[in-house]
Amino acid sequence: MNTFNVHHAKQWAKTSDSFLAQLIKTLWFKIKALEMPNIPVVFKLLYLVHVVLKQTISDVLRILYYTPLLKSRIKNNPKGLYLYGGLPVVIGSLDIIMGDKVRLAAMTTISGRAVGDNIPQLIIGDNVGIGWRTSISVGNTIILGNNVRIAGDCYLAGYPGHPINAKLRALGKPDENSQVGDIILDDDVWLATGVKVMPGVTIGRGTIVAAGSVVTKDLPCFVLAAGVPARVIKSIEEDNHD
Repeated sequence: MNTFNVHHAKQWAKTSDSFLAQLIKTLWFKIKALEMPNIPVVFKLLYLVHVVLKQTISDVLRILYYTPLLKSRIKNNPKGLYLYGGLPVVIGSLDIIMGDKVRLAAMTTISGRAVGDNIPQLIIGDNVGIGWRTSISVGNTIILGNNVRIAGDCYLAGYPGHPINAKLRALGKPDENSQVGDIILDDDVWLATGVKVMPGVTIGRGTIVAAGSVVTKDLPCFVLAAGVPARVIKSIEEDNHD
C-alpha cells in the first residue's frame, strides 16, 4: 500500500497542473541538478587516494584469496597465474590443467558438461590471455595452445547444454553425445572480441579470427578468418610466422 502511494504521488507531481505539484516538480529538478563545486586540488587528491586504495585492496585479494581459490580447482600448480578483477566462475565437474603466466579475467565462466562417461578436461598452455565475459563450455576436451589470445565476450561452445528435440528440452533432458565436440586452438591463435567457436573445431597455429565471427569448421594455420560462418579472408604474411 505504501509503495502504491509513493508511486501515485510521483505520478501526480509529474502530470498535475496544480500550483503545489508544479512547485514540488521544480524543487525536485533543482535538487537533482545540485553538484559539488570543482576544487581541482582537493578532488585530484581524493581521486588519487581512491585509485591507490582500490588497487591495493584488489591486489591483496588477488594474491591472498582469489588466486589460491582458483588454484584449488586446477590439477597442477601453474606459476605466474594472474587474475584481474576477481575470481572467475568455474562450474561443474571439470579437470583443468594450466600452463604458466596465464592471465584470466574475473568475469570468465568455465563450465564442464554435467553428463557423460568422462570428466571434461580443459588444457591451457603457457602465456595465454583470456578476456572479460568469455565463456568456455567444455564438453569432452578443450585445448588452448601456448600464446593464445582470447578477447572479451568470446564463447567456446564445446557442448550446448540442451537436446535438439523440443520435447526432451521441455522435460529438462541434457544434450546428447552427438552434440558435443572437442575444440582446439593451436599455438598463437587470436580470437578477437565476440568470436564464437562451435563444437568439433580446430583452429590452426597463428590464425586470427575477426571480431563477431562464428567458427563452425576447422581453420588452417596462419590465416585471417571472418564472418558468420567464418571463412578464410587471406593468408598472414610469412614474416609473422616466426
